[in-house]
Order: sequence, then C-alpha cells, then structure tokens
Amino acid sequence: MSHVCLYFQVHQPNRLIPYDFFRIGEHAFYEDDGLNCEVLSKVAEKCYLPANALFKKAIEDSHGRFRMALSISGTVIEQMEHHRPDVLRSFQELVATGNVELLAETYYHSLAILHSKKEFERQVELHLEKLESVFHIRPRVFRNTELIYNNAIAAQAETMGFDGILAEGVPWVLNGQSPNFLYSAPHVSQLKTILRNVELSDDLGFRFSDRQWSEWPLTPERFAGWLKNAPGDVANLFLDYETIGEHQWKDTGIFEFWEKLPEAVLDQDIKWITPSEVVDLFRASKEYDCHWPTSWADAERDLSAWTGNAMQQEAIAKIHRLEGEVLATNDPDLTHTWAKMQTSDHFYWMSTKGGTDGSVHQYFSPYGSAYDSYIYFMNALADLQVRLRRIQEKKRAGSGGEFL
Repeated sequence: MSHVCLYFQVHQPNRLIPYDFFRIGEHAFYEDDGLNCEVLSKVAEKCYLPANALFKKAIEDSHGRFRMALSISGTVIEQMEHHRPDVLRSFQELVATGNVELLAETYYHSLAILHSKKEFERQVELHLEKLESVFHIRPRVFRNTELIYNNAIAAQAETMGFDGILAEGVPWVLNGQSPNFLYSAPHVSQLKTILRNVELSDDLGFRFSDRQWSEWPLTPERFAGWLKNAPGDVANLFLDYETIGEHQWKDTGIFEFWEKLPEAVLDQDIKWITPSEVVDLFRASKEYDCHWPTSWADAERDLSAWTGNAMQQEAIAKIHRLEGEVLATNDPDLTHTWAKMQTSDHFYWMSTKGGTDGSVHQYFSPYGSAYDSYIYFMNALADLQVRLRRIQEKKRAGSGGEFL
C-alpha cells in the first residue's frame, strides 16, 4: 500500500420538541432549538474544535503532506451559523489550508434519492451552493447520506457531473475482492467508485477503545504498518468526525493517536491523498456491481436502519408524498421545514432493533423510545399538512378559486 485516503462525516440533525397532539395547527415550530444548541456545543468542545486544531497542526507540521476530506451537511452548517459561528470559523480555517477537500452530499442528510430524483437533485444543488457560499469550494466527489449506494445512484451522480462517489466496501458485494482499488459501476462511463475499507476504518471508529480487542492498545506505528502491508492501491478510511473525542473519549488516548498517525504513516512512505486525488491517480480497474442499496449502517449494511419497521416506513412515505404539493406553494419557509423533516436521523431514531445495533440507535436518540420519536414526528408532520392546506386555501382565495 502506498496511499491512504481519509474522510470524515460531519453532521448534526435538527431534533424535534416533544410535539403532542394538541399543538397540531397551533404551534408551527417543531425543532428543539435549545437541545440542538446544547448538543452542538458539547460535540464542538469535545470534538470539532480540538480535532480541527489537531489536523491544522498536522498539515503545518507535515509541510502540507497530510491531506484529508470532510463531508459537512447543510443542517450542521446552519446550526453552527446560528449557535456557534466560532466553530464554523474553525472549519473555514481548516479548509483554507488547501489540504482539506470538501465532498458534496444532500443538504439535509436525507434519503431523497430513494424517493425522488428531482428532490435529490434539488438538495444536492442546495448543498453545493452552501459550500460555495461558506467555503468558496465546489466539490468534484459525491458522498450520499450514510454512504447509501447502488448502481443507479452511481449513474445519477455521474449524470450530475461528479467524477467520483464514495461507498461502503460491502463484503458480499465485493465477493472476495479488495476494497483497496478503484471501482466503477456498470454502465457508467467516467465516474469512479471509492470504497471504504471496513476493517481498517472500524478499527479506529469502533474497536480502538475496546480493552477486550486483541490489538488493544493500538499505536499509530502499528496501524501505519497495517496500512503499509495492505494490498492494493489505496486504503480508504471513512469515519464519523465525532469518533475523535465524542464516540471515543479523550481518556482513551484518541487525540494522542491522531496527533501521531499522520507522521507515522508518512514514515512508512505512504502518501495521504484526498478523494479527488484518488480519482485522478488511479484507474477504475474493477467493476462493483451493486444492485440493491447498501450503506455503512448496522450489521446488515442495508437500509434497515431507517426502513426496518412499519413506523419508519409510514413516516418516510408520508413526508415524501407531500413533495409535489409543498414545492408547488413556492413557499421557502414551508419547503425548508418539510425538507428538514426528511433528515435520515428522524427515521433512524424510530428503529426497534435489538442487540448492539439497537444500542447504538438508542445512544444517538434524543427520545425515550422509538415510539416517542414516531409520535413527535407524525404530530409535527400533521401540523405541516395543516400549514400546507392554509397556504393552498390562501392562494385559491387570491386567484378567484383556482390554484396559482
């Protein structure tokens, strides 16, 4: 192995207030702004600010040889603008080094591609515009929500002009092949698929602090040795940014590990490269034929984290069913509220899975139960429908009884 590509996901959802039945039609603000601010500030202090400073120093100390990528959702950018502009400035300063690539995604971290190409394209374009406005960058590589991917999504990304797309290196799709090569989906002409190395990524994201793990404690030098000995062209390490300091707490040694890893990797004559550099450097020598949607969530690596029970399926169907009517109103506030309710986290919190995956769902949920998440969401959605009807009636009245 002579190259490694590092990417982090940065995202925070808009959590809902405990929206009860009696608020429907009376209370049009659904988000728990106080809780959003509290969570953002907690994560900022534990992860975002110290991690940004750590990686900025790594870029300076390595004289620009350390490089990485971030995918920052529109919803977290909005929260930083509103609650913590100092944190947003920290990200801007990191990106301004020129060594941090930004990736495109859906603005609302949504599942839109599974329901509407039109809405998917609208959200991706909104995200591109936001990145240009805030960071003065227009990405070349696309990362769909939670790495949700299949052949059709790859084709859609190519149609939209992207050069590369990120995906989970799902073992049963790879069928014995290594994720450390560049792939292409069937029937695309130029787009290249960059696959996450599941084992190496999860060593850092999940196993790092597990004292029962045979490799604990993991040192930067040993991990760099694993990278050096791995076969293929490039090892793709894809993680949540919150892994540093939030999921893996400071007392695990996670910051010390990441402080030393950039130089340990360079000492092995391995180059840090960004996703667009991966696309430029390597030929897509293999086909990754993925018929059904996959993701990086849960053991199944499919969509069951968001669609595994009847509550999730009903909520998703109802929010997307409103697309035509909402967009037809040309009401920016209503459209933005509707789109924020598409954020995948709302459905993730409705999961009723058990075992380790179920525990992870519960850890991230701001609610007492999956049922509470469903009730609050459906009540807020009912109010959104009331607002929609009122806007439609007002337009009818203003046009002599016909829709504009």
